Amino acid sequence: MKKVVLAFSGGLDTSFCCIYLSKDLGLEVHSVIVNTGGFSDEELAEIEKRAYALGVKSHAVVDETQNYYHSSIKYLIFGNVLKNATYPLSVSAERVSQATAIADYAKKIDATYVAHGSTGAGNDQVRFDMIFNTLIPGVEIITPIRDLKLSREAEIEYLHKHGVEFNAEKAKYSINKGIWGTSVGGKETLTSHETLPEEAWPTPATSTIPRRITIDFEKGEPAALDGNRIGPVQVIQELQAIAQPYGIGRDIHVGDTIIGIKGRVGFEAAAPLIIIKAHHTLEKHTLTKWQLSWKDQLAAFYGNWMHEGQMHDPVMRDIEAFLQSAQQTVTGKVFVELNPYRFHIIGIESEHDLMSNAFGSYGEMNNAWTGDDVKGFSKIFGNQTMIWHKVNGK
Repeated sequence: MKKVVLAFSGGLDTSFCCIYLSKDLGLEVHSVIVNTGGFSDEELAEIEKRAYALGVKSHAVVDETQNYYHSSIKYLIFGNVLKNATYPLSVSAERVSQATAIADYAKKIDATYVAHGSTGAGNDQVRFDMIFNTLIPGVEIITPIRDLKLSREAEIEYLHKHGVEFNAEKAKYSINKGIWGTSVGGKETLTSHETLPEEAWPTPATSTIPRRITIDFEKGEPAALDGNRIGPVQVIQELQAIAQPYGIGRDIHVGDTIIGIKGRVGFEAAAPLIIIKAHHTLEKHTLTKWQLSWKDQLAAFYGNWMHEGQMHDPVMRDIEAFLQSAQQTVTGKVFVELNPYRFHIIGIESEHDLMSNAFGSYGEMNNAWTGDDVKGFSKIFGNQTMIWHKVNGK
């Protein structure tokens, strides 16, 4: 019997795939869940139990959380990447990490096929397909949901026919959790005018008392939270636990899919949004204007190319090298206040702060140059533009 590795989440689509691949296609199914920081041990145990109940030959958990941070999230922080000035690429980056890990697992067990539960309308199908084609070109890809053009109702009916119960009410919203945010899809996100109801958000907004926190960055990476040096991954996780109950980081992203249609997705991403804003503020104090300018341009490309599944293009390693180099002085503390549904940056402290009193008193006075120095500089700085206007009669 030929082996197929199935990217498994335990949700409706991949539950359907388990049955279909074994019962209809006669394949030996090996399910794999790639944990990118969104699952507890209890949830992973429940998903494993579900996989075996669906008849898989084997089930594996691949923990990619640390690697996900170091290979992707770190550079999204360095670049202050927010797609369309809104979305921290929660799912985009996660899918790249998951697809890469699944490709490695398919090689490990010498699978003939690899399968995923993506539909034919979204970005995930392209991300998975491209990475599989790049890393395991000899392994055939099977995509039951896309190929059969199934509705969620049809999937539930199919599972019921095979004795598998699935709660239709629970399936109303598609939830995807990872360390860099949680996405939420439902009937409202298929429209242009509706928003997600309160019950659709995975984390209830219960915190109401304002709270101040401090994030320490070392060379651009979040290293400590409120003085506790716990490392980047734990800073993200603990900040998420603190800030998410304020309802911070909830939004709906509207974007262009890789296949050329518009799409909407809800997301919860309190920690990513706070960290990116805090990091960007620290950079504005510690980097030169041209470092910031070139970073903005390269980071926009980097985020878009990652979003479109092109993480294995060697140009991404080149941009990462620039982003890493630009972080050498991005060290210091950032002070943040959390309030219901919002946060704001109070300020920063850094020994690399270029807004230094040694070079000027910020206000009316400075001690670095005279007024006559500025007069001469202004003439020289605008000289070519003045000549252009004279020559061209403007």
